Amino acid sequence: MQNIPLLSLNDGYKIPAIGYGTYPLDNPQAETAVREALSCGYRLFDTAANYGNESGVGTGLLSFDVGRTDIFVTTKLRGRDQGYDSTMRAFDASLQRLKMSYIDLYLIHWPLPMKDLYVESWKALVQLQKDGRVRSIGVSNFLPEHLTRIIDATGVTPAVNQIEMHADFAQREALEVHKKLGILTEAWSPLGRGSVLENPVVGRVAQRHNRTPAQVLLRWVVQMGAVPLPKSAHPARMKANIEIFDFELSETDMNDLATIDGNHRTGADPATCTEE
Repeated sequence: MQNIPLLSLNDGYKIPAIGYGTYPLDNPQAETAVREALSCGYRLFDTAANYGNESGVGTGLLSFDVGRTDIFVTTKLRGRDQGYDSTMRAFDASLQRLKMSYIDLYLIHWPLPMKDLYVESWKALVQLQKDGRVRSIGVSNFLPEHLTRIIDATGVTPAVNQIEMHADFAQREALEVHKKLGILTEAWSPLGRGSVLENPVVGRVAQRHNRTPAQVLLRWVVQMGAVPLPKSAHPARMKANIEIFDFELSETDMNDLATIDGNHRTGADPATCTEE
């Protein structure tokens, strides 16, 4: 089992350098997968109210012999629960479904600028952190203008922005903004929904290191300064995905992988997304 490095957040807490994503598993699948992921060595688990699997994730975590302080649990506020009071209620519901006394990281799932409630929602997260009910607070899919607005409104900078990021959508500008603000980047869909796995450039780099294409792509995310959140229900792939801290991509490798960045987003655009 590999020793996963810990990274420091801007609030003083630490987060594992790779996590396990649970979308689109249902509750029974999530319970089984989380137990398997724990046995592989994962300690960071990412879920969301919108995934509908918080209960399964919580049950899976409780059923494994690991201390609560040894795991890092992230969940997210869904769009229809945005707003100050409704965010508070939604957090309570997530906590109950997860069967936990606190959450390590709570994120606003999407900014939904058309609803224009993300600032009030962020104020609720700030209060939840002050109350000690959540350790770290952050956002997901926020563009620089959304980040600037919530920071200006509250004086509190998110610890994390979880965004779509993979070798075909490298998000270099977002990474630079996050670095300047002291925000850690998490990468959802770090394998590009699978499409990047078949790219011949990735295959050649993988051959150089005797690694799988997935391991190369996940290692690329790490060396770009972000935390990848791969998802797989297959035990062998789970294990392989976490084994990325015993090799390093060279400057040549990184330059080669940079050539496949086509700025191709596979998910929704945060500027127009209407997730509910």
